[in-house]
Amino acid sequence: MSRFAAPIAEQIWDMKYRFKQADGTPIDQTVEDSWRRIARDLAQVEKDPAHWEQKFFEALEDFKYLPAGRITAGAGTARRVTLFNCFVMGTVPDSMGGIFDMLKEAALTMQQGGGIGYDFSTIRPRGADVHGVAADASGPLSFMDVWDAMCRTIMSAGSRRGAMMATMRCDHPDIEQFITAKSDPARLRMFNMSVLVTDPFMEAVKADSPWELVFDDKVYHTVQARDLWNKIMQATYDYAEPGVIFIDRINKANNLSYAETIAATNPCGEQPLPPYGACLLGSINLARLVAEPFEDAAHLNEAALQELVATAVRMMDNVVDASKFPLPEQAAEAQAKRRIGLGVTGLADALLMLGLRYGSDEGARQTELWLKAIARAAYLASVDLAKEKGAFPLFDAEKYLESGTMQQMDDGVRDAIREHGIRNALLTSIAPTGTISLYAGNVSSGIEPVFAYAYTRKVLQKDGSRTEEEVVDYAVQMWRDKFGDKELPDYFVNAQTLSPSDHVKMQAAAQKWIDSSISKTINCPEDISFDAFKDVYMQAWDQGCKGCTTYRPNDVTGSVLTVSESEDKAPGESASAPHEIDGGDVIYMSEPLDRPQSLEGSTYKLKWPDSEHAIYLTINDIVIGGRRRPFEVFINSKNMEHYAWTLALTRMISAVFRRGGDVSFVVEELKAVFDPRGGAWVQGKYIPSILAAIGGVIEQHMINIGFLEGEGMALKSDPQAQVVNMDAPRGKACPSCGQYDMVMIEGCMTCRSCGHSKCG
Repeated sequence: MSRFAAPIAEQIWDMKYRFKQADGTPIDQTVEDSWRRIARDLAQVEKDPAHWEQKFFEALEDFKYLPAGRITAGAGTARRVTLFNCFVMGTVPDSMGGIFDMLKEAALTMQQGGGIGYDFSTIRPRGADVHGVAADASGPLSFMDVWDAMCRTIMSAGSRRGAMMATMRCDHPDIEQFITAKSDPARLRMFNMSVLVTDPFMEAVKADSPWELVFDDKVYHTVQARDLWNKIMQATYDYAEPGVIFIDRINKANNLSYAETIAATNPCGEQPLPPYGACLLGSINLARLVAEPFEDAAHLNEAALQELVATAVRMMDNVVDASKFPLPEQAAEAQAKRRIGLGVTGLADALLMLGLRYGSDEGARQTELWLKAIARAAYLASVDLAKEKGAFPLFDAEKYLESGTMQQMDDGVRDAIREHGIRNALLTSIAPTGTISLYAGNVSSGIEPVFAYAYTRKVLQKDGSRTEEEVVDYAVQMWRDKFGDKELPDYFVNAQTLSPSDHVKMQAAAQKWIDSSISKTINCPEDISFDAFKDVYMQAWDQGCKGCTTYRPNDVTGSVLTVSESEDKAPGESASAPHEIDGGDVIYMSEPLDRPQSLEGSTYKLKWPDSEHAIYLTINDIVIGGRRRPFEVFINSKNMEHYAWTLALTRMISAVFRRGGDVSFVVEELKAVFDPRGGAWVQGKYIPSILAAIGGVIEQHMINIGFLEGEGMALKSDPQAQVVNMDAPRGKACPSCGQYDMVMIEGCMTCRSCGHSKCG
């Protein structure tokens, strides 16, 4: 019997988590089969597997405990995949051989589905001497381009999408180039980027003191700390990156500060990890634990919460033993520390059910109390596991009790750890839960506010047609079931109506009882002033956050999907919120556009290093509705070796362009082509093939004429659509399903139609 609360939940399960044969034939017939598969696999390491299989099944039942996607999709399948979501790779050596050894390790990790983080601060700056070869160093940014190309290669080979985090210290000589790297929308698209901000730097910013940029004890430049901070803030204001990681605070608050030093995080930032560190994730669904919702007696069932947390901790600890690892160093690191990342989802829905406004002082207090209860229950459960199975190998009672979360834990927990040890060095983290939240019935994601109370999505049917269905937030649907059309109370707020300070307040409240970190997006209005925007980061620093990620709609990133006017809009929400328009007036047509007698266009010269002759691309445009759009392409070269494929490419691309619609997918397809013989460096960028170079030229032309705003759009368009309603609010197009449902949630662009996430 299916227990899905909404059609979208069943679709997500079928697409992402249902175990199927290679030909697509389902092995899991129901979601209960999936729960049973996971429970059975994780119980195998127990002395009494049958008992724990049933306990684990009961925790999974009705979506109360939600293991992260890697576990849900991979456990019990016997496939060679890792069940760990998060990896930070080894320290990058400052040598050519060492750098490319690290590149190989990254490729092997992503091939198995792991998201990775790297600190590039260890590579000497651009222009530094390279001893023994009489040359200057190219700097860390050039090697990041190689990593970026590698990640695209892994993706093009059919593996899970790649996700990477790049960090750099605020005192590295190339930090200014790092900060502005993503002002080029075509560069480093496979990376999230964050600056490692130290305590002395923040003190220097506040004092407006000089700041030295240093590598290997050599001072390369001296800048004003406040000027460098403003440069970080301006880049983030303009194009949403880099993020900020308060790295000294992370290391001081680490339970394992006596045994490791952290310099990077996983792609979404919730897991600061040491070299070769790995962490698995899972979430308690708070929305399922509220008794008597929307009544005066509404409350979270704390007894059920404690029992669920204890079971979840045991399940996650078993994953350490059940999972495969891409590298032996990762397996050794995981076994030595047995780190887990237990978090929550459905927090905002749970607050709504109690009549509490997200972002209010009372809402923040309740959030802190719930997360304290989860942390305490998790620690006690891990102590019980240590009694039964032993403490993690690097446990040192004296040092452990004086570090991290232990400093604020009560005497009962501390005494238990002192006497029995603890099984898992770190236990709590709040990860992005966009897809599993949809799978659980569209509960609010992580500790984020409700993004939208209801929206409409198009669903592709087997016959190629599309139908529309309403997707309703879990708490709103519960309200409707209980009260019908009764108006939503004023405490129903959403991500569009909250102030940035409300977001910061909730992140800070949650962070107090989280061992690792939190993946959260602080939504800022498009018209926020630069000074007010900078103040958001200072608030995050002053209130004890470990990092800060904001999202402000702008010309580079586009707007977050807005909600059209409906009966479900939040109290006080304006129906005239800014709408995003991608690619001009996009029109889908069934017949080709007629060619006028004459067209305007541009010709570009492309010189490929391995080719004796240049390639010339002419792109002509047509004007429709006052907007230019590409109409045809001509590709010519004196190199006759290229004649057949350039002629075919000319005809095919021109045929696509003449059909109209969103043709930007042509760029994405071309740029995803990788030459097995290797690519080339062109104007300081690594280009993986001639075809990718041609795609880059076409993309730049589209940007020049205003057809594209920065990065390319969808990989797939809707062939059934005739005309797109340009008044309808849209997010950016999803590279997986083509729907305009991409929204920024928990620091990751996530599709609300299919669950695709850059970081997931």
